[in-house]
Amino acid sequence: MTLKGEEGYAKGKEENRSMKRWILGLMPFVILLTGPVLAQDSKAPLTLAESIRMALERSPGLHSAQMDILGSEFRRKEAITNFLPQWTGLYSYTKYSYQSFIGNLGASSISSDAHRNVFNFGTTVEAPLYTGGANWANYYLQKLGVDISKVNVESVKLDTVLAVRVSYFSVLRTEKFVDTAKQAVKQFEAQLDVAKAFFDVGIVAKNDVLQAEVRLANAVQAQVRAENDAALAKATFNTLLRRDVTIPVILVDILEYKPSAFLFEECLQQALEQRPEIKAAELSVSQAKETVKIARSGLLPTISIAGNYGRTSSDLTLEADSSSARWSLQTLATFTLFDWGNTYFKVGESKVKVTQAEDTKSQLVDRVTLEVQSAYLDVVNSEKNIIVAQKSIEQAEENQRMNEERYKYQVATATDVLDAVTLLAQARVNYYGALSDYNTAIARLERNMGKKTYQ
Repeated sequence: MTLKGEEGYAKGKEENRSMKRWILGLMPFVILLTGPVLAQDSKAPLTLAESIRMALERSPGLHSAQMDILGSEFRRKEAITNFLPQWTGLYSYTKYSYQSFIGNLGASSISSDAHRNVFNFGTTVEAPLYTGGANWANYYLQKLGVDISKVNVESVKLDTVLAVRVSYFSVLRTEKFVDTAKQAVKQFEAQLDVAKAFFDVGIVAKNDVLQAEVRLANAVQAQVRAENDAALAKATFNTLLRRDVTIPVILVDILEYKPSAFLFEECLQQALEQRPEIKAAELSVSQAKETVKIARSGLLPTISIAGNYGRTSSDLTLEADSSSARWSLQTLATFTLFDWGNTYFKVGESKVKVTQAEDTKSQLVDRVTLEVQSAYLDVVNSEKNIIVAQKSIEQAEENQRMNEERYKYQVATATDVLDAVTLLAQARVNYYGALSDYNTAIARLERNMGKKTYQ
């Protein structure tokens, strides 16, 4: 190697060492920047509790219901202002085409107090003392509105939790269906291999191979449909959590059977005591009764106290030397003697609304009773289906094993084996479907009971 070549080689090695030092220096920053991404990729599966929390935090429906509480609070505070005195002020300017007089109209003041320009200032403070109960009834009406808004928030929370629980179990259900479909495909592939091997040595006819190929094609199509259903279920789940529909969904598998301990009478009693819809209906009845009080207040007198102060002057600044001041204090009692029955008819209409609110509550109680009964029966029915499906899987597995063994010795036909594989796949689908239905039925029952599973 020449001297020039040796110098170039040494220079290259030095550049390589500099590049390595530069890369090593950047490594901490690369790790810092990519750390969150790697953590996100290796994120632990979502639990049901975490899913519910995320949905409640991001739900626009729940946010709107909470804003309704704020609006109701403003209406309640507005009702408080009806108890407070009102202070009004007036400032006016009048130009006359003739001479006007300010102050006393005595003979000595006519020449000096005659003006064409008149400035007037007045202020009044009026406070209600008695309004026939209208102000108090209106305040209680708006206060009940706040309570109704709060109850409605609880109702929206229960609906959101139910939607998340149903969607969560739906994702797990479809994933189980995908696994079952994949198992069926593998079993049909194995049976196709056996049929081809037997056909190659002349043990079976070509028909056995063709049947296995057709069943395998059908199983592949079923797997595609199951995967599509799973993708749709995951997109729905992401939508409930206000996430992008393409975000991968990995959930903790809680699809299991635990014997229920529900009694219908206890479920119904809890529903009638805790359902927010029934509480809202009761509050609506109370609101309707307050409107009767408001309407009835028109039959009673109103009493208020008012203080007035005024000043009139020919000068814009209302100076004392060219102005006239006056004040008064009065108590006012107002009573409508005859209004052609207007107030009476309003009272009658308000009483009708009380009856309608009570009827609505009664209908709601009947509906809640029916909902609890239906959900309870769904729990009982799905629980029975689980027990039956568990037994059918055991039978289907044994049936498949026996038919595969018999087929090896040519005691059974290829159709028997393929039917056995299909029966086993259907038994597994029925089991996971019953398991999902059972957990979903419990979620619906607890929603109909008004049970707060999100706390």
